Amino acid sequence: MQMDPLSATFAALADPTRRAILARLAVGPANVTELALPFAISQPAISKHLKMLERAGLVSRSREAQSRPCQIEAAPLKQVADWTAEYRVFWERSFDRLDSYLDTLQPKEKPRAPHN
Repeated sequence: MQMDPLSATFAALADPTRRAILARLAVGPANVTELALPFAISQPAISKHLKMLERAGLVSRSREAQSRPCQIEAAPLKQVADWTAEYRVFWERSFDRLDSYLDTLQPKEKPRAPHN
């Protein structure tokens, strides 16, 4: 079953290890060995995560001699940002309503009489 691009991106981002891999790749390209270093999982497990990220279009691999460095691809992340931006108006309105409600709960300060 083929997923639409946005669903594939969200599925790839659902795993904290894959998000950590993307965070590392945002710093610059890295190979599987370098990506596996901070994790207590095997290189084959990292490769499986990379394959999911590749299927979602979030990562690409090139070939340099014997190495296959990975790099982040930002276009799918832009699609996620665009999709979530559509809901920004909803959240802003919700926060505005909450602010208004909280204002009604605040006791009104009475003006103080001047001291002589």
